Amino acid sequence: MAEADAIAHALAGAGGGALSMIITYPMVTLSTVAQTGTHKDTEDSKTCSGEPTQLHYKIIKSLRNNSSYRAAQKIIKEKGVLGLYSGLESALYGITWANFVYYYFYEFATKFLLGRKSPAKRARGLTTLESMLAGAVAGALTCVGSNPLWVANTRTMTAKKADPGQSKSAIRMMIHIAETEGIGALFNGVFPALVLVVNPIIQYTIFEQIKNSIIANKGRKAFTPGKAFFIGAFGKLIATALTYPYITLKSRMHLQAKKVKEEGGVPELTMYQEIRKILREEGVDGLYGGLSVKLIQSITTAAFLFYFKEELLSSSVRAVQMLRLMKAKKAMR
Repeated sequence: MAEADAIAHALAGAGGGALSMIITYPMVTLSTVAQTGTHKDTEDSKTCSGEPTQLHYKIIKSLRNNSSYRAAQKIIKEKGVLGLYSGLESALYGITWANFVYYYFYEFATKFLLGRKSPAKRARGLTTLESMLAGAVAGALTCVGSNPLWVANTRTMTAKKADPGQSKSAIRMMIHIAETEGIGALFNGVFPALVLVVNPIIQYTIFEQIKNSIIANKGRKAFTPGKAFFIGAFGKLIATALTYPYITLKSRMHLQAKKVKEEGGVPELTMYQEIRKILREEGVDGLYGGLSVKLIQSITTAAFLFYFKEELLSSSVRAVQMLRLMKAKKAMR
C-alpha cells in the first residue's frame, strides 16, 4: 500500500508540476536570463555563453532595475512571443520527471518514518526534523537524475536565435551538448544543485508542518486545494529568499562548459571561485540579479503546483487502484 500511495503522489506531483510550469514559464525565462547574464555597462557586454550582444545587456539591465515588462519586450523583439517559451519542452520534461521522482521518494520516506511510530504519534504526522530528513533524501536523488534536462533547458532559454547549438528538442539539445562538450557538461551545476536540496527541504517542511497542524485541529477535509495554494506560496517565498545566491550560481554553472570551450581552454571555476568572481566583478547584487522576478515566478509556480497536486491526488489514487485491480485480474486468468 505504501508503494501505491507513493506512486499516486508521484503522478499527482508530476501533473501539478507540468501545469504550473506552463502557466508561469515566461517568468522562468526572465529570471534565468537575469541570473546568467552580466550587468557591465559596456557596448560589448557578453552573455555567459561568451557571445557579445547589446540586446542581452539591455535585458539584464531592465530585469535588475525591476523593469520586467521592458525586458519581456526586448526578448519578444529578438525572438518573437515564442521567445518567452524557449526551452519549455525540456522544462516540462524536467519538472515532470523531477516532481515524479521527488514525490515518490518523499512519500515513500514519509510512510517509512511514520511506520516506525506509535499510532498516537503517527496521527500527528512527521516532526520538523523528520520532514527535513525525508526532503533531503528525495531532493538528493531528484537533483542528480534531472540535472541533464535542466542544463539543456538553461542552454535553450539563453541561446541566441541564430545559435546553431540551439534545438527545439530537449533530447537533441542534450545529445548536442554531450557530443560537443562531453557527458560531464550535462552535470554542470550538480554540486550547487545538491546544496540547493535545502530549498525544497525548507519549502516542504513548512508546508507539511502547517498542513499537519490544520489536519490535526480540523480534520483531513479541512485541508483544501485553496489552502495548499497559499501555504505552498508561503513556503516557497521563505525557501527562495534564503537560497537565491545558490540558485544564481547553479544557473551560471550550467553554462560554464560552453563558455570554457568558446574561450579557448580557460579552466572551469569551482563553486567557491565562481562566487568570488561574481562578487569581484558584479558585487553582492550579482548574486541577487532577477530576484524580484524569481520570487514572483517561484512563489506562483509553487502555489499552482501544490494546488494542482491536491486536485489531482484523488484521481491519481483511483488510477493506481484501477491499475492494481487490472493487474490482479490479469494474474488470476
